[in-house]
Amino acid sequence: MSLFFTGCIRDVFANIDTSSPKKPLKIVSLAPHLTEWVYSLGLGDNLLAVSDYSDFPEAAKTLPRIADYQGADIAAIITLSPDLVLAWDGGNKPQDIQKLSALGLNVFKSRITDIRDIASELIRLGELTQTQKTANALSSQFIERLDELETQFAKPELDTVFYYSWTSPLMTIGPNAWANKLLNICGAQTLFYDSPVDYPQVSVKDVLSRQPKVLIAASKSSQEALAKFWQPHRQFLHAPIITVNPDVTSRFSLRLIDELKMMCNSINP
Repeated sequence: MSLFFTGCIRDVFANIDTSSPKKPLKIVSLAPHLTEWVYSLGLGDNLLAVSDYSDFPEAAKTLPRIADYQGADIAAIITLSPDLVLAWDGGNKPQDIQKLSALGLNVFKSRITDIRDIASELIRLGELTQTQKTANALSSQFIERLDELETQFAKPELDTVFYYSWTSPLMTIGPNAWANKLLNICGAQTLFYDSPVDYPQVSVKDVLSRQPKVLIAASKSSQEALAKFWQPHRQFLHAPIITVNPDVTSRFSLRLIDELKMMCNSINP
Protein backbone atom coordinates (compact mmCIF):
# COMPACT_ATOMS: atom_id res chain seq x y z
CA MET A 1 0.00 0.00 0.00
CA SER A 2 1.42 3.40 -0.97
CA LEU A 3 2.32 5.94 1.64
CA PHE A 4 -0.07 8.38 -0.10
CA PHE A 5 -3.05 5.97 0.18
CA THR A 6 -2.20 5.14 3.78
CA GLY A 7 -2.07 8.84 4.62
CA CYS A 8 -5.49 9.45 3.02
CA ILE A 9 -7.13 6.73 5.11
CA ARG A 10 -5.50 8.12 8.23
CA ASP A 11 -6.89 11.60 7.43
CA VAL A 12 -10.42 10.24 6.85
CA PHE A 13 -10.51 8.42 10.19
CA ALA A 14 -9.06 11.46 11.94
CA ASN A 15 -12.16 13.46 10.91
CA ILE A 16 -14.67 10.88 12.23
CA ASP A 17 -16.22 11.61 15.64
CA THR A 18 -15.62 8.38 17.53
CA SER A 19 -16.95 9.69 20.84
CA SER A 20 -20.02 7.94 22.27
CA PRO A 21 -23.39 9.40 21.17
CA LYS A 22 -25.19 11.90 23.39
CA LYS A 23 -27.46 10.33 25.95
CA PRO A 24 -31.12 11.40 25.80
CA LEU A 25 -32.01 14.26 28.13
CA LYS A 26 -33.57 12.91 31.33
CA ILE A 27 -36.48 15.10 32.49
CA VAL A 28 -38.81 15.23 35.49
CA SER A 29 -41.85 17.50 35.61
CA LEU A 30 -43.33 19.04 38.75
CA ALA A 31 -46.57 20.36 37.21
CA PRO A 32 -49.21 19.02 34.79
CA HIS A 33 -48.85 21.82 32.24
CA LEU A 34 -45.08 21.33 32.14
CA THR A 35 -45.66 17.63 31.49
CA GLU A 36 -47.85 18.59 28.54
CA TRP A 37 -45.20 20.95 27.22
CA VAL A 38 -42.66 18.13 27.18
CA TYR A 39 -44.97 15.96 25.10
CA SER A 40 -45.79 18.90 22.82
CA LEU A 41 -42.07 19.27 22.09
CA GLY A 42 -41.80 15.58 21.22
CA LEU A 43 -39.83 14.71 24.33
CA GLY A 44 -42.30 12.39 26.02
CA ASP A 45 -39.85 9.49 25.95
CA ASN A 46 -37.41 11.61 27.95
CA LEU A 47 -39.74 11.94 30.94
CA LEU A 48 -38.75 9.89 33.98
CA ALA A 49 -41.45 11.06 36.38
CA VAL A 50 -44.19 13.67 36.67
CA SER A 51 -46.48 15.41 39.14
CA ASP A 52 -49.93 14.36 40.26
CA TYR A 53 -52.72 15.27 37.80
CA SER A 54 -50.37 14.85 34.84
CA ASP A 55 -53.08 13.08 32.89
CA PHE A 56 -52.55 14.32 29.34
CA PRO A 57 -51.61 12.82 27.01
CA GLU A 58 -52.62 9.29 28.00
CA ALA A 59 -48.99 8.14 28.19
CA ALA A 60 -48.34 10.57 31.06
CA LYS A 61 -50.66 8.57 33.33
CA THR A 62 -48.22 5.65 33.38
CA LEU A 63 -45.25 7.61 34.73
CA PRO A 64 -44.16 7.65 38.40
CA ARG A 65 -45.39 10.57 40.55
CA ILE A 66 -42.77 12.69 42.29
CA ALA A 67 -44.78 15.79 43.26
CA ASP A 68 -48.23 16.64 44.62
CA TYR A 69 -49.97 19.45 46.52
CA GLN A 70 -47.84 18.68 49.56
CA GLY A 71 -44.61 19.25 47.66
CA ALA A 72 -41.92 17.52 45.63
CA ASP A 73 -40.35 14.22 46.65
CA ILE A 74 -36.78 15.50 46.76
CA ALA A 75 -35.24 12.09 47.60
CA ALA A 76 -37.02 10.39 44.70
CA ILE A 77 -35.93 13.12 42.29
CA ILE A 78 -32.29 12.82 43.36
CA THR A 79 -32.44 9.05 42.89
CA LEU A 80 -33.58 9.55 39.29
CA SER A 81 -30.58 11.83 38.55
CA PRO A 82 -32.44 13.97 36.01
CA ASP A 83 -30.63 16.30 33.64
CA LEU A 84 -33.51 18.76 33.84
CA VAL A 85 -36.20 19.47 36.44
CA LEU A 86 -39.22 21.47 35.26
CA ALA A 87 -40.74 23.57 38.05
CA TRP A 88 -43.74 25.88 38.25
CA ASP A 89 -42.83 29.16 39.91
CA GLY A 90 -46.10 30.05 41.62
CA GLY A 91 -47.37 26.51 41.91
CA ASN A 92 -44.57 24.41 43.37
CA LYS A 93 -43.27 25.24 46.82
CA PRO A 94 -40.47 27.84 46.64
CA GLN A 95 -38.44 25.91 49.20
CA ASP A 96 -38.58 22.78 47.02
CA ILE A 97 -37.39 24.66 43.97
CA GLN A 98 -34.62 26.29 45.98
CA LYS A 99 -33.50 22.99 47.48
CA LEU A 100 -33.36 21.25 44.11
CA SER A 101 -31.23 24.08 42.73
CA ALA A 102 -28.99 24.03 45.80
CA LEU A 103 -28.40 20.31 45.25
CA GLY A 104 -26.91 21.14 41.87
CA LEU A 105 -29.83 20.03 39.70
CA ASN A 106 -30.63 21.97 36.54
CA VAL A 107 -34.02 23.54 37.32
CA PHE A 108 -36.16 25.26 34.69
CA LYS A 109 -38.47 27.68 36.51
CA SER A 110 -41.56 28.69 34.58
CA ARG A 111 -43.84 31.50 35.70
CA ILE A 112 -47.13 32.27 33.94
CA THR A 113 -49.06 35.45 34.71
CA ASP A 114 -50.58 36.15 31.30
CA ILE A 115 -51.97 33.92 28.56
CA ARG A 116 -49.23 34.96 26.15
CA ASP A 117 -46.62 33.75 28.63
CA ILE A 118 -47.51 30.20 27.59
CA ALA A 119 -45.95 30.82 24.19
CA SER A 120 -42.86 32.67 25.42
CA GLU A 121 -42.14 30.14 28.16
CA LEU A 122 -42.52 27.24 25.72
CA ILE A 123 -39.95 28.89 23.47
CA ARG A 124 -37.61 29.21 26.44
CA LEU A 125 -38.00 25.51 27.19
CA GLY A 126 -37.42 24.70 23.51
CA GLU A 127 -34.11 26.55 23.60
CA LEU A 128 -33.04 24.62 26.67
CA THR A 129 -33.98 21.22 25.20
CA GLN A 130 -32.76 21.90 21.64
CA THR A 131 -36.29 21.72 20.24
CA GLN A 132 -36.39 25.35 19.16
CA LYS A 133 -37.97 24.69 15.76
CA THR A 134 -40.93 22.82 17.25
CA ALA A 135 -41.34 25.29 20.11
CA ASN A 136 -41.29 28.30 17.78
CA ALA A 137 -43.86 26.75 15.45
CA LEU A 138 -46.24 25.79 18.27
CA SER A 139 -45.87 29.16 19.97
CA SER A 140 -46.49 31.10 16.78
CA GLN A 141 -49.63 29.10 16.09
CA PHE A 142 -50.86 29.64 19.66
CA ILE A 143 -50.37 33.42 19.50
CA GLU A 144 -51.92 33.62 16.04
CA ARG A 145 -55.07 31.87 17.21
CA LEU A 146 -55.18 33.96 20.38
CA ASP A 147 -54.95 37.14 18.32
CA GLU A 148 -57.82 35.92 16.13
CA LEU A 149 -60.02 35.35 19.17
CA GLU A 150 -59.23 38.76 20.64
CA THR A 151 -60.09 40.43 17.35
CA GLN A 152 -63.25 38.42 16.80
CA PHE A 153 -64.73 39.01 20.26
CA ALA A 154 -63.50 42.52 21.01
CA LYS A 155 -66.32 44.82 22.15
CA PRO A 156 -66.55 48.29 23.73
CA GLU A 157 -68.29 46.99 26.85
CA LEU A 158 -67.60 43.63 28.48
CA ASP A 159 -70.50 41.26 29.19
CA THR A 160 -70.78 40.08 32.79
CA VAL A 161 -70.88 36.31 33.36
CA PHE A 162 -70.91 34.15 36.45
CA TYR A 163 -67.96 31.75 36.41
CA TYR A 164 -67.92 29.14 39.15
CA SER A 165 -66.23 25.83 39.97
CA TRP A 166 -68.48 24.40 42.69
CA THR A 167 -71.64 25.27 44.57
CA SER A 168 -70.96 24.21 48.16
CA PRO A 169 -69.78 26.79 48.94
CA LEU A 170 -70.61 28.87 45.87
CA MET A 171 -67.23 30.16 44.72
CA THR A 172 -66.48 32.48 41.83
CA ILE A 173 -63.60 34.61 40.55
CA GLY A 174 -62.41 38.18 41.00
CA PRO A 175 -60.92 40.53 38.40
CA ASN A 176 -57.34 39.30 38.79
CA ALA A 177 -58.06 35.57 38.65
CA TRP A 178 -56.66 33.53 35.76
CA ALA A 179 -60.14 32.59 34.49
CA ASN A 180 -61.14 36.25 34.22
CA LYS A 181 -58.21 36.81 31.87
CA LEU A 182 -59.70 34.10 29.70
CA LEU A 183 -63.13 35.75 29.88
CA ASN A 184 -61.62 39.04 28.75
CA ILE A 185 -60.45 37.40 25.52
CA CYS A 186 -64.12 36.53 24.91
CA GLY A 187 -65.34 40.07 25.48
CA ALA A 188 -66.61 39.22 28.95
CA GLN A 189 -65.69 39.61 32.61
CA THR A 190 -66.58 38.08 35.93
CA LEU A 191 -69.89 39.13 37.45
CA PHE A 192 -67.90 40.05 40.57
CA TYR A 193 -65.42 42.33 38.80
CA ASP A 194 -65.36 44.53 41.91
CA SER A 195 -64.21 41.76 44.27
CA PRO A 196 -61.08 42.61 46.30
CA VAL A 197 -60.08 38.92 46.34
CA ASP A 198 -59.38 36.50 43.51
CA TYR A 199 -61.76 33.74 44.58
CA PRO A 200 -64.68 35.17 46.57
CA GLN A 201 -67.44 33.11 48.15
CA VAL A 202 -70.87 34.46 47.18
CA SER A 203 -74.53 33.64 47.66
CA VAL A 204 -77.18 32.74 45.12
CA LYS A 205 -78.92 35.98 46.09
CA ASP A 206 -75.79 37.91 45.07
CA VAL A 207 -75.87 36.25 41.66
CA LEU A 208 -79.59 36.88 41.16
CA SER A 209 -79.26 40.55 42.05
CA ARG A 210 -76.51 41.06 39.45
CA GLN A 211 -78.17 39.10 36.61
CA PRO A 212 -75.29 37.60 34.56
CA LYS A 213 -75.59 37.06 30.83
CA VAL A 214 -74.31 33.49 31.14
CA LEU A 215 -73.55 30.95 33.88
CA ILE A 216 -70.20 29.24 33.24
CA ALA A 217 -69.54 26.08 35.23
CA ALA A 218 -65.92 24.95 35.27
CA SER A 219 -67.06 21.46 36.12
CA LYS A 220 -67.23 17.85 34.99
CA SER A 221 -70.72 17.44 36.42
CA SER A 222 -73.56 16.57 34.07
CA GLN A 223 -75.73 19.29 32.56
CA GLU A 224 -78.66 17.83 34.50
CA ALA A 225 -76.84 18.14 37.83
CA LEU A 226 -75.79 21.71 37.09
CA ALA A 227 -79.30 22.70 36.02
CA LYS A 228 -80.81 21.18 39.16
CA PHE A 229 -78.91 23.62 41.39
CA TRP A 230 -80.31 26.67 39.56
CA GLN A 231 -83.80 25.31 38.91
CA PRO A 232 -85.43 26.79 42.06
CA HIS A 233 -84.29 30.25 40.93
CA ARG A 234 -85.23 30.10 37.26
CA GLN A 235 -88.16 32.45 37.76
CA PHE A 236 -85.61 35.21 38.41
CA LEU A 237 -82.58 33.97 36.46
CA HIS A 238 -82.72 33.13 32.76
CA ALA A 239 -78.99 32.97 31.98
CA PRO A 240 -78.05 29.76 30.13
CA ILE A 241 -75.50 27.35 31.60
CA ILE A 242 -72.37 26.47 29.66
CA THR A 243 -69.59 24.21 30.86
CA VAL A 244 -65.84 24.29 30.42
CA ASN A 245 -63.29 21.65 31.30
CA PRO A 246 -61.53 22.77 34.50
CA ASP A 247 -58.55 20.54 33.71
CA VAL A 248 -57.94 22.73 30.66
CA THR A 249 -59.04 26.22 31.69
CA SER A 250 -56.92 26.07 34.84
CA ARG A 251 -53.86 24.61 33.10
CA PHE A 252 -51.26 26.51 31.07
CA SER A 253 -51.17 24.08 28.16
CA LEU A 254 -51.50 24.53 24.41
CA ARG A 255 -54.91 22.81 24.65
CA LEU A 256 -56.20 25.96 26.30
CA ILE A 257 -56.76 27.72 22.99
CA ASP A 258 -59.38 25.19 21.82
CA GLU A 259 -61.28 25.36 25.13
CA LEU A 260 -61.06 29.13 25.05
CA LYS A 261 -62.52 29.26 21.54
CA MET A 262 -65.41 27.05 22.62
CA MET A 263 -66.09 29.26 25.63
CA CYS A 264 -65.99 32.44 23.56
CA ASN A 265 -68.44 31.01 21.03
CA SER A 266 -70.78 29.89 23.83
CA ILE A 267 -70.76 33.32 25.47
CA ASN A 268 -71.31 34.99 22.10
CA PRO A 269 -73.66 32.66 20.14
